[in-house]
Amino acid sequence: MKADMDKIITLSDRDSPAELQNYLSSLTDDQLITGITNGALKGKKVGATIKGIFKGSPANSTEGSDRRLLVYQHCIPLCESGDLQTEVAADIIGLLMLETHTLSGPSLAQLASLFVEAIKVGKMGSGKSLELFPTVLTALSACETLSYGKGELSGEEYKKQLINSLCSSRWDPQCVIHLTTMFRDVPLSSEELRFLVEKVLRMFSKLDLQEIPPLVYQLLLLSAKGCKKQVLDGIINYFKEQDIRQEEEQKDGESLDLEVQSIPQDQLRHVEGTAILHIVFAIRLDHELGREFLKSFKTSFGDLCPFSVALMLSVARIQRYEEQVFDLLKGAIIKSFKDEQLQQGSKFLQDLLPGDSSVAQMILDTVKNSVFGWDHVTQGLVQLGFCLMDAFGPKPGPFGKTTEGSVSIARTPTQQACKLGGQVLLQGFKMHEPIRGEILEQVLNRLVTKTASPVSHYLDLFSDIVVSAPMILLESSSKVTETFDHLSYLPLATVQGLLKAVQPLLKVSMSLKDALILVLRKAMFSSQLDGRKSAVTGFLLLLKNFKVLGSLASSQCSQAISSSQVQVDVHSRYNSAANEAFCLEILSSLRRCLSQQADVRLMLYEGFYDVLRRNSQLASSIMQTLFSQLRRYYEPEQDLLPPVKLEPCITAHGDQVYLQEPLAHLVSCTVHCLLWLQNMHRSTNRNADNSDDEEEEEEEEEGYQSELQTILESMTRRMIKCELEDFELDKSAEFSMGSSVGVKNNIYAVLVMGVYEVLMEYNFIKANYSKSRFEELMELFNRYHKLSEILKEKSGKGRVPSHKTPRSLLSMGFISTLLTVLFRDSTQSREEALSVLRASGDFVRYAVSVAVQKIQQLEETGHTDGPDGQNTDRTFRFLCDMTSVLIWRYTNIPSVVEDAGKKEKRSSLSQLCLEGLLRIFTTCQQRFPDRMAQLLSTMDISEEDDESDDSAEMNFFYIRQFQRALFTQLSGGEDEFNSKEAQLLVSILSVLSRQLKPSSKQFVQMITWTVKICKETSFEDSAFSKGLLSLLFNLHVLYKSPVSLLLELCQDIHSQRGDVDLEVEVEKQSHFAIVNTKTVTTAALLVLSQVDRVLDEVDWLIARKKSQTLFDKSGSGEATQTAGQQDPIEKAVTLQLGTLLTALNELVQTSLLPGNCTITLLRELTRTYNILTTLVKYYIQVCTSQHVALPARFEKLVKLSGSHLTPQCYAFIIYAQSGEYNGGGADDKKKKKRNDGNTITSAKLQRETTGIPNLIFSIEQYEKYLITLSKKSKVSDRKKLVKVEENTEISLNTIRTVSSGRPLIQCFTVIGGCSGKSDAVHEAEHLQRFPYQRQHS
Repeated sequence: MKADMDKIITLSDRDSPAELQNYLSSLTDDQLITGITNGALKGKKVGATIKGIFKGSPANSTEGSDRRLLVYQHCIPLCESGDLQTEVAADIIGLLMLETHTLSGPSLAQLASLFVEAIKVGKMGSGKSLELFPTVLTALSACETLSYGKGELSGEEYKKQLINSLCSSRWDPQCVIHLTTMFRDVPLSSEELRFLVEKVLRMFSKLDLQEIPPLVYQLLLLSAKGCKKQVLDGIINYFKEQDIRQEEEQKDGESLDLEVQSIPQDQLRHVEGTAILHIVFAIRLDHELGREFLKSFKTSFGDLCPFSVALMLSVARIQRYEEQVFDLLKGAIIKSFKDEQLQQGSKFLQDLLPGDSSVAQMILDTVKNSVFGWDHVTQGLVQLGFCLMDAFGPKPGPFGKTTEGSVSIARTPTQQACKLGGQVLLQGFKMHEPIRGEILEQVLNRLVTKTASPVSHYLDLFSDIVVSAPMILLESSSKVTETFDHLSYLPLATVQGLLKAVQPLLKVSMSLKDALILVLRKAMFSSQLDGRKSAVTGFLLLLKNFKVLGSLASSQCSQAISSSQVQVDVHSRYNSAANEAFCLEILSSLRRCLSQQADVRLMLYEGFYDVLRRNSQLASSIMQTLFSQLRRYYEPEQDLLPPVKLEPCITAHGDQVYLQEPLAHLVSCTVHCLLWLQNMHRSTNRNADNSDDEEEEEEEEEGYQSELQTILESMTRRMIKCELEDFELDKSAEFSMGSSVGVKNNIYAVLVMGVYEVLMEYNFIKANYSKSRFEELMELFNRYHKLSEILKEKSGKGRVPSHKTPRSLLSMGFISTLLTVLFRDSTQSREEALSVLRASGDFVRYAVSVAVQKIQQLEETGHTDGPDGQNTDRTFRFLCDMTSVLIWRYTNIPSVVEDAGKKEKRSSLSQLCLEGLLRIFTTCQQRFPDRMAQLLSTMDISEEDDESDDSAEMNFFYIRQFQRALFTQLSGGEDEFNSKEAQLLVSILSVLSRQLKPSSKQFVQMITWTVKICKETSFEDSAFSKGLLSLLFNLHVLYKSPVSLLLELCQDIHSQRGDVDLEVEVEKQSHFAIVNTKTVTTAALLVLSQVDRVLDEVDWLIARKKSQTLFDKSGSGEATQTAGQQDPIEKAVTLQLGTLLTALNELVQTSLLPGNCTITLLRELTRTYNILTTLVKYYIQVCTSQHVALPARFEKLVKLSGSHLTPQCYAFIIYAQSGEYNGGGADDKKKKKRNDGNTITSAKLQRETTGIPNLIFSIEQYEKYLITLSKKSKVSDRKKLVKVEENTEISLNTIRTVSSGRPLIQCFTVIGGCSGKSDAVHEAEHLQRFPYQRQHS
């Protein structure tokens, strides 16, 4: 056999074709095949042998052609067998490729069939011979005719049949990658390519996970031919399904059958990471692929998954796509949050649509997944986090002012997006070491540079980073130290937040603490006031957190640090004895503040109490500091009045007078520190034997304590004796803030009132329920009250009447105690003393109003003045106590009984209690959202009501209490009705009802009760009806769609106001008694605001359907529903709009008052027509792509708009114009000022009729698109769908009617930028230009 092969090579080399042909003819097929096989296996001269065979086998002879085919048919399986060396197989295939074009058509067909059959039965495992297949197919397509079955086909058609057969057959998973690679070299039509891509994508699920990345790579190379979107969507959907499967297996792994083989999570993540790298690499080389990817992302926000988010972030590393990617992601995130908010606020949408998967959760999953070596994603995550925080963080208020205190819960979509950015960065910081430095640097840079806007979100993030990873932060302590250098230039709020966040690090890093102290000392001498205030803040914080040996344990100590190493450092490097010297040094620095501006001193006085509580060993130094400062302003001569020197408390600069010493705050701080120390000593003296040193200390403390007590007693006695004149104040003096004298008097008055308040609190605590001491307290209050009344009376006069009531200096804890004893204390022994306080109505009112003021401050800023004001737990405890007292006071003493016979203009006590309760509930929802149940559970429940401990029941119990109170208000006559109190009750019910779950029976009871009240209450009070109807709408929208409710209300409004056509008599009907002649305008505006809300929902649904249709069209192109069925969303939209049109039909026939009502109605009508146009455009899109009949419901809607709305709109336009014109001209009182009157009327007219041209234009746009739809759809009778000619004639008549007898058509402004203006709009503009034609028109 070897000899035969050698002879073939020899003859081939000799160049004697005839001899070679004869010799080959003498060999049998088996000899030839055996020779080739042996040569190939040995790897010797096989190439030369095959060349020789081809040389001696002329393609034009039958024998030669058959022999060539034989070589091909044998060599292809031989190469696939895997027995040959790679180089040998490659040589053979190369030789075969060169000779393929010489094969005859039938031979090519046989060869192609051989390939197809081999693929079908899975004999193409190695894929080496598949390189030959594209050459065979190309040669085949060049053939003119080939026999196929009983007929003939062209080569091109034959190739198509083969490809179809191949793609329709079953593929062995082993050969999928080879086939995909092979098809890259096969010319394919777009249909064949789509078919092939679908086949390959279906094979993904049958492949081993490790084979996916190379297949992805080959698919991406194949996408150069087309089907880019299909390839990308397929890859993303595959990984999305794998993620879902992985998640489900993780959730219920235990309950899975044993046969189910879970995918190892780390393996899946690594495969995903490799696939992402392949896609990004392909996008770098093929920008068309990148554009297709971003375009696909835009149209399918709803189909996001962690894999596609990670892919987006990796693509962002390509510079040309960076900005676009982050804009798209920001858009997707904010849209997701907005959609979620819209769905949560509407039962109609919740029932219609399932909850979408949260984009925020996907992004957080991407962060979690990136821990598996996705380094190409982490940089994008950092950028995304900062993008979200920068774009959606809190914005500066008017004049650059920032709102105080961050709200504890993210409610709006922008707040949620900002919070998500923070979560991404925090999780990224914890998981990825390489990006920590960059995150920290960027956060600190923003704290330093963004001085003009709020940075509370960055402070929260920095604080979370410190708590979660303090030791990691210490490695970057140099960055924190650099930030300290800017402290004196930063806003005070930023400094406070930064120092509070960094405080755990100060305990473990000596260098950080030293750097901070150095900076604070410099800041103490800063020329900027804010710099000095920052220094005080920093020093006070250090004093609170570095405990001195022997200090009492305090529950308000520093934040716990989650690292054992930190705890070790705290104890080893810092001991309490060393802290004492450090703290005393700081105190000596702080004493310098006592000679600075009032603001700086104020901060010091407000901070000392907290320092003392946390570091009681500093008591002696602090008390001596306060004592020496107080002596400067105290008059020691006992016979002299007043006991305080006010003159040194003010300073003048030019003609301006300023406060120098906040005396009342100084006294307040001294009193609270003294009382706390006395309490502490009382509790410590009960136990423990004291050493000699401690006894000496105590004697020293008792010395200044008794001296301070003497001073305070003396001040009380003398302040009671003081008259206004003693303070250089007089009731006829000037208190205007516009002059220096008035400012000085104001400062004196506020200081004196503050001192009175502090003394009242001190004397109450010291009185121990003694009647004589309480009488002294009432004397102090009477003096305070007299001055307060003068200030109130005078504040309204003068050039600058803006005067705010000064903040009370009573502490929150004291107010809580005071209210409890005034209203709830029934102890027999205290009865006589408390009757002194209870007898004064003014004092009781004052106590409640201060409580309301404190709660308001807490609501606005998150904290209150005075002791424990910053301590959220104690503050919440005080809120609970006050709530219990106020609700008891309100429910047990009716307001009717309260001030019988007194007709005062001021709020009644009950009303003040209600105001306090409303503010407490609102504050609790904003600041303590998770503790509302706790707040309600502390309130006393009367024994007769046996309620369960369930928080919903508890909440509903109080709702019923307030419902009863409101019912009592409404049961009396209109003369006894207290509107403000009723409004407060409705507001409280509104706040409490937010705690009810819309699915609960309590919620249904609440809405039933509200509907009943609205139907039965006929009081003519606009403000009350507004509150009640708002409550009704807010509840109703969470229960079901409000359109039927709106229809009834519109009928009531029409009935109350009458028709635009005076000759038409409206049927008298009243569904809701709350809608009456006085409240009808308020009701109309509220109804229109609800119409706007419904239109928002409908608009959102149509937009959602449009994007779905586009996606289906470009994607799978699934068949639509049959003609008999209508899509549930389309059906819901049509029904909503149908009822809404009927409601608007009522309103548009109503003779509404000119002004807001008319303007709003015109705006809502325009919007309705715009949305109808959008719906028509949607159906045009559907009809164009799917050729289906229009739903019957939609046809009815169109007819309804043509018969019940459009003609009435034109009638309303005429009414609005003529009504306003006559109203403006028939006012006899203004005849003397006719010119001015005409100008005002003209301006008012122009403002109120701006909406008319827009409305006409939107109606005609709607009709224009209806005509287009009627042509495209299968509506047999087009006139059945639209009657545009009639409406156009109506609109032209409207224009002419409106314009006749009018000096100028101000109402019709040229509609700029609108193409395709209607005849009606052109007519309006024509009449404007040629007014002389008006009378002939």
